[in-house]
Amino acid sequence: MVAAAAGGDPLTERAALMRESLQKSQTITDGMVSILGSFDHRLSALETAMRPTQIRTHSIRKAHENIDKTLKAAEVVLSQFDTFRQAEAKILKGPHEDLESYLAAIDQLRNNLQFFTGNKSFKSTDAVLNHANSLLAKAISKLEEEFKQLLASYSKAVEPDRLFECLPSSLRPSTGSPGHQGDSGGTNPSHAHSDHHNGNLENAVYTPPTLIPPRILPLLHDLAQQMVHAGDQQQLLKDYRDTRSPVLEESLRKLGVEKLSKDDVQRMQWELLEAKIGNWIHFMRIAVKLLFAGERKVCDQIFEGFDSLRDQCFADVTASSVTVLLSFGEAIARSKRSPEKLFVLLDMYEIMRELHSEIEALFKGKACSEIRESALGLTKRLAQTAQETFGDFEEAVEKDATKTAVSDGTVHPLTSYVINYVKFLFDYQSTLKQLFQEFENGDDTSQLASVTMRIMQALQINLEGKSKQYKDAALTHLFLMNNIHYMVRSVRRSEAKDLLGDDWVQRHRRVVQQHANQYKRNAWAKILQCLSIQGLTSSGGSSAAGVGGDTGSSSGASRALVKDRCHFLENNFVSLFLAGK
Repeated sequence: MVAAAAGGDPLTERAALMRESLQKSQTITDGMVSILGSFDHRLSALETAMRPTQIRTHSIRKAHENIDKTLKAAEVVLSQFDTFRQAEAKILKGPHEDLESYLAAIDQLRNNLQFFTGNKSFKSTDAVLNHANSLLAKAISKLEEEFKQLLASYSKAVEPDRLFECLPSSLRPSTGSPGHQGDSGGTNPSHAHSDHHNGNLENAVYTPPTLIPPRILPLLHDLAQQMVHAGDQQQLLKDYRDTRSPVLEESLRKLGVEKLSKDDVQRMQWELLEAKIGNWIHFMRIAVKLLFAGERKVCDQIFEGFDSLRDQCFADVTASSVTVLLSFGEAIARSKRSPEKLFVLLDMYEIMRELHSEIEALFKGKACSEIRESALGLTKRLAQTAQETFGDFEEAVEKDATKTAVSDGTVHPLTSYVINYVKFLFDYQSTLKQLFQEFENGDDTSQLASVTMRIMQALQINLEGKSKQYKDAALTHLFLMNNIHYMVRSVRRSEAKDLLGDDWVQRHRRVVQQHANQYKRNAWAKILQCLSIQGLTSSGGSSAAGVGGDTGSSSGASRALVKDRCHFLENNFVSLFLAGK
């Protein structure tokens, strides 16, 4: 028992110590809480005391910020006024000394106007805007004058020699030729046609002349741009047209282009008219490939970025010149038809077809639609007139009523004319195929063959009528034999053979042989009659024998009569020999 009591004392002591420690900790904690509570109270008091100071500090900071913003705004306004004064000074000097600086000043003035328009709260804004608008109007007016003066200074008519240098070598007129002098202008229709078909022009290079120096075009573009931005498009269009259009017309006039009415064309002698048509073909090629192409290039660069204005300016500048050129073509297409005009009509149709794609490319856009339609209309009208001339020629051949007789039964002039005409047509095969496509569908080659066959048939019908003028049946067949033989031989030696075919050739060779046989039959009948006793005595001996008084005439014929018969036989043998060939 004693030992147990003695062993429990340390635990008690430890418990007592722990209790004492806990009480001290509690006391300390309470003290800290009390201290912290007093700090919170003091801080609240301090915050209350500092609040007015914080409010004053924030106000001062906001004031500084407002002052900074105001100063910055003032700097912007002052900067606008400063640049406005600089722009005004440059504008008042005018564009002549330094055009680029003048244009930059106008741009700056527009920026100033935009700024003050958006900041109308300033007291002087209205006055500034009024002054700036007035200054801008004066600047644009000076720009317009500068544009007209600059454009006019560098707009000169192109001399013919310079244009000829831009052509492929095969189309350049030789020195001293009429075309080189500019009053006749170029090649005749046959030359133009042969040039077109020799293949050299398909890949020929045309170099449009430089109408305005390249260094001037950017300046004109900038001036035009400022006028467009100012809303002066109509004035710009008028200024450009009034300057460039007469220059283009003068270039064509120097080349030899004339204004000819339908009445002028009708009164003109054919030789002169044919030469003028040849010139017109040359002029059309030069106008489209050189002058109009060069004018389009100038328009595209000056009015870059303004598509509708660009097309309208080009249409207005070229309209008068195009009208002069196309009106001549219209006058020819509407003039009285005649066979000799067919080939020049085909030449004119060829050049219009050749230039079609370039006309479509140059005269693009809505503004040029009327010009495109006029060119296409002329092409179709030329094709129609050419086709109608075909019909006229066929009818004229069939109804040719010339009384010119070929006494010896050889080839008639009409036959030579028609055959040469048909031969020349075959130089236009590709053109004729295109022409037939304008109005009909189907095989173009068969259509050309059909036309050719009808012309040959019309010729044959006419020849049969002319053959009836001969009282001698032998000469009738000789005439038909020689003329149809000439037709067959000409076809066999030309491209017409491929078109008409061997069947046509063989059929007409049989016709030739039939007439040859008929000729020989009739000719030999006369020869046999001359050789017979009856033939020899029928003209003179019979009357003497009937009287019975002259025994010297019993030989049957006089020497004179025999001489005449021998001469007749000689002629007929020659004809028979030719027929046998």
